[in-house]
Amino acid sequence: MGVRVSDSAWRLLSAVLACTLLAHAVEGQQVATLSGRVTDRSTGKPVRNAEIILLTDSRSVTSDSAGKYAFIAIPPGSWQLIVRAANFPAQQIIVTLEEGQQAERPILLDSTAFGRLAAAQSLPSVDVTARAPEPNYRLVAFERRRVTGLGQYLTEDQILKSGAYTVADAVKAMRGVNYECGGGAGCFIRMARAPMHCLPEFIVDDQTMNDFGPSTPIRDVIAIELYTGPTELPGEYSGRNGGCGVVVIWTKSGPPRKRR
Repeated sequence: MGVRVSDSAWRLLSAVLACTLLAHAVEGQQVATLSGRVTDRSTGKPVRNAEIILLTDSRSVTSDSAGKYAFIAIPPGSWQLIVRAANFPAQQIIVTLEEGQQAERPILLDSTAFGRLAAAQSLPSVDVTARAPEPNYRLVAFERRRVTGLGQYLTEDQILKSGAYTVADAVKAMRGVNYECGGGAGCFIRMARAPMHCLPEFIVDDQTMNDFGPSTPIRDVIAIELYTGPTELPGEYSGRNGGCGVVVIWTKSGPPRKRR
């Protein structure tokens, strides 16, 4: 008869194994610890069962009933963390740790956005007869390309529902995309078929912006197109560095409509 191991026991065993492997990987280097407390900014109360994920090596911990969390055996350097909890928007933070440091980082989550939605009053429906509004004129070509089956696309609704914190966060789960971190350059995306050190070209509102593109504020983005290689590129973007991929970003503050 086999022995059944509970989920909590598996998580504990996995955590111990991860710490053991990490200790061997950083042998000869003093590791750091990171701890703190997760609280609700609006009430000051602790947030229980918040998940804190260390993006680089996918380790995660969960806050206890007092909101406390802790990571042990973290190599020194800059680290990105994602914090998720029920009824709170996801939050990304960056911490920099020195050798042997015992760092404390409190985390404040904001429940007010969800609270406003929950408190909204439902009104009776009203029948309205009128012409349907025209779609955003700058997304006409976006919608036309979306039906071709070439490339991958994210609408504003899909971006909002994903809870993405950055452009890279929004597209990292798409087909043929690698999400890479480290080397002092933070985290970035690279197409799986692209050569090493070959980063995609970013086009923001029809302008090539490889410096600004990856850091475009996600709250300003209303649509994203992603092409992983030259075979997917539509005619409008032919001749670009398609071998490394192309990411097309449309924002709320794009150029005004041209007058006829």
